[in-house]
Amino acid sequence: MRKIRIALLHLNPIAGDIKYNQSLIEKAVKHAAEKEVDWMITPELATSGLQFTHLIGTDWIKQQPDKWMIKFQNIVESIKTTVFLGCAEKSKQDDKLYNSVFVINQNGELIGKQKKITRVDNWSTEGEFIEPIDLGYIKVGVLICADAYTKNLAEALLTKGAEILVAPSSWGPGLHGPNGEWEQRSIDTGLPIFVCNRTGEDKTVSFWEAESLVIKNGKRLLSHKSEQSAILIFEWNLDDMHLISTNFEINYIH
Repeated sequence: MRKIRIALLHLNPIAGDIKYNQSLIEKAVKHAAEKEVDWMITPELATSGLQFTHLIGTDWIKQQPDKWMIKFQNIVESIKTTVFLGCAEKSKQDDKLYNSVFVINQNGELIGKQKKITRVDNWSTEGEFIEPIDLGYIKVGVLICADAYTKNLAEALLTKGAEILVAPSSWGPGLHGPNGEWEQRSIDTGLPIFVCNRTGEDKTVSFWEAESLVIKNGKRLLSHKSEQSAILIFEWNLDDMHLISTNFEINYIH
């Protein structure tokens, strides 16, 4: 049986406080490493928070990998895990800005990234394509938050060979909150979805009730919400795509 341990980093980033958020991510990753996990997934825009532009603008957004990303790659290599990291980036070609998720493997190599396709803010550019990221032993599709809103992108990932979907998100309940989209995407594609959401609040969005989830066939198998940052660990069977754990193993970050 091919079994993997996955940690959803259900964090409370502070909008605009880049250094704090980077430190929080490093702390969470190192703590999760003590639990010998194979994958770690952060929320969308974990390094900046969701609504940061009114606080720090966008001039800080750099081409990747920047100095901190290289440092983080070295951390990931030292703990021999794979990390899905939500981080804004600037294009090397035309200076356009993107809401992206970077995938760093256990050798510290940046093996792929996905730019968010569904634009819901006024600073980022829509990604041009969607493609599964090949970890060498499985292909993973990345749906960044609202990219799960309709079936088109999930089905495109399935067509291109994705075997699991991960959804790094900053999606709180409320007027435009999640309303069964992740569950429906798992039905549409037949693929499991691992949703890494967040807690806390930004300027106009509250995440205190936001949930991180493990979903298969339209059913929420595991869910968690909390008022503080937490590492949520579960085990998954890659051979027959079923959940091994009966509950999240929860480790709070103080």
